[in-house]
This record gives sequence, C-alpha cells and structure tokens, in this order.
Amino acid sequence: MPRPILKITKHAPRKGSRAAPSLPYEGWLIAQLKDPAEAAAYLEAVLEDGDQAAIMLALRQVAQAQGGLARIARMAHLTREATYKMLSKSGNPELRSLSAVLKATGLRISVKPIEKRAA
Repeated sequence: MPRPILKITKHAPRKGSRAAPSLPYEGWLIAQLKDPAEAAAYLEAVLEDGDQAAIMLALRQVAQAQGGLARIARMAHLTREATYKMLSKSGNPELRSLSAVLKATGLRISVKPIEKRAA
C-alpha cells in the first residue's frame, strides 16, 4: 500500500510584495480637526456608534487640535488633571463639564430627531 503524499507548500515572498508599513495618522487627523466643521462631523460620526471610550478619545483629539488639553482646560475653567481624566478612555464627564469643554473647542451639544427608516 503506497503512503499518502502530503504536500505542503509555502510560497516564497515575492520582491516588492510586502505590505507597506502603516503610517501614523494622528498628525493628519489633528490637522483636519482644527476646522470646527470637520471636528463637529467627526464627533457626530463617533457619537452615532455610541462607544463611550471612542467618544472620549475623539473629544481628546478635538481638544488637542484646538490648542491642546491644557489650553482647553483653562478656557473651560477646569483643572488640567480633571480634563485629562474626563477625556480618558474611562472618562465619564458630567454634562456641565462636557459642555464647557465643547464650548472651549468652539462646539456645542445639539439634539435632533432620529430619522425614521422605511418599513
């Protein structure tokens, strides 16, 4: 009885086929978020997902783009430490603090009705 032949082949990497290393996007994002309209659209998109950690990160990125967290904290009449904690991954700001930070970045909270989906 002949032995079964197992054929396992590994393709040698081709020249130039390696994926390009990823580029840091943070600098580009911060530059985009300097525009208040871009910052508002970015926050709105993140808010739609509803992930609180992502929302806090997005707020932190907007604050960095608008002059840095220390400057935003001063303008919002908050301590720098409280602002860093509030905008951390586990941050849970009070509405008053959130409104103050948004105002310092030139933004505000807005409410609109949920669009009804066609049945």
